[in-house]
Amino acid sequence: MRRLLAVGLGATLTIGLLTSSSGAQTPGGWIGTWAASPATGVPNTENGYPNFSIRNVVHTSVGGGVVRVRLSNAFGTKPLQFGQVTVAVAAEPNSPRAVPGSMRTLRFGGSQTVTVPPGAEVLTDPAVLRVPEDTDLLVTTYVPTPSGPVTYHPTAVQTSFFTRAGNFTTDETGTPYNERTNVWHYVSGVDVQGSPATASVVTLGDSITDGFGSTVGANRRWPDVLADRLKAGQRRLGVLNAGISGNRLLLDGTDFGRNALARLDEDVLSLGGVRTMIVLEGINDIQQTPHQTDPQQIISAYRQIIAQAKARGIRVLGGTLTPFKGWRVWNETLEATRQAVNTFIRTGGAFDGVIDFDAAVRDTQDPLRMRPEFDTGDHLHPNDAGLRAMGEAVPLALL
Repeated sequence: MRRLLAVGLGATLTIGLLTSSSGAQTPGGWIGTWAASPATGVPNTENGYPNFSIRNVVHTSVGGGVVRVRLSNAFGTKPLQFGQVTVAVAAEPNSPRAVPGSMRTLRFGGSQTVTVPPGAEVLTDPAVLRVPEDTDLLVTTYVPTPSGPVTYHPTAVQTSFFTRAGNFTTDETGTPYNERTNVWHYVSGVDVQGSPATASVVTLGDSITDGFGSTVGANRRWPDVLADRLKAGQRRLGVLNAGISGNRLLLDGTDFGRNALARLDEDVLSLGGVRTMIVLEGINDIQQTPHQTDPQQIISAYRQIIAQAKARGIRVLGGTLTPFKGWRVWNETLEATRQAVNTFIRTGGAFDGVIDFDAAVRDTQDPLRMRPEFDTGDHLHPNDAGLRAMGEAVPLALL
C-alpha cells in the first residue's frame, strides 16, 4: 500500500527504529508498550542530521515504573553517534512540552553517549520513570556529528518536533522545537517494567495496520482501538504496531521496508513480552507490481511466519484481507487471489485463531468493496471509522 512521501527537514523530518528486547517474559519483566518498525533511510541524508535534536512523540499502550528505549541505525551506512537521549512524559497530546520533573537522560552502559554501528540497534539502560498508560512520551535524540542515512519510519500519522540548533534534549518547555515532522526517526520501541501487563500483542502488517489515512495525532489506527478496548476491559496487554506502509510478505520495497519474513525476527519476535501476533499482510503482494496471483506463495509465507513464531512460543492470529474493488489496479484475477487467501485463513486451520477484518468492513450490497462510510476514498485504505470497525472486530478472548 502507498505511504505518505517523506520530504526534507525543511517541511517534515523523518526517523525510525528497529526492535529488540528480552526474550524471557515473566510477570514484572519487560513489556513492550510502543513500537514502530524501521522502513528505510531518509532520502538525501548522506550527512545525517548533525547538531539536530529530534523530539519523537510516541503513544503508550500500557504503563510502568521503569522505562527503556530502543534506537536504530538499521539503514545507516556509517557509525551513528548519539550525544544524548532523553525520555519524558508529554504535558499534553501533540506537544513538545514535557511534564515538569519527568525528564530523564537515558544511558548506555552508564555512558550518556553511544556509537551505533551501521545496521545495528541499541537498547538504553533502564530509567526510573512513572510511565502512564495511553499517553504520549517524548523520546528526544541529539546527534552531534555527521552519520550517514537516517533510519526512519515514514508513516507515523503523528506530529513530532525538531530543532537544528544543537542539544536541547533536556528542555522541558518545548520552546526550541520550532519545526515539525510527520515521521519517527531512530526510535523503534519503548519497553516498561513494573507494569500491570504481563504480555503484549504485536500486529504485523502494512499501511492498513500502520494507520495510513487516519487522523494525524489522534491514535485511531486499528491497533490503537484494540489497545483502548483492552484498557476499558481491564485486560492488561501491551499493543505493539509492526506495520509498515507498502510492506509485502514476499518482496522488499525501496521505501516500504524489507519483506515480512526478512524483518520478522527484529520487528516482531524479539519485542518485549510478545505472546500473540496478529498478521494482516498480503494485499500488497496481490495489488502491487509485480502482482502475486498464486495464492500458494502467500500461504507459504504465512506458514513460515507461523512456524517461526511458534518456535518462540508466540500464538498467531490470521486477519483476512480487506476488500479493494475500485482501487486502481483491481481486476477479477487479483480478486480471485484475495478470495483464495482468505479461504485459507478462515478454514485452513494453520492459525491459532481468525480475525475476519474482511467481514468487518465489506459492503453488504457489494462484498468485494469496502463500505462507503469506511473508505478513505481510494477504495483500499479504511478511514477512522473503518479502522475502528477493524479494531472492534478482534475477539479479545483470542488474545
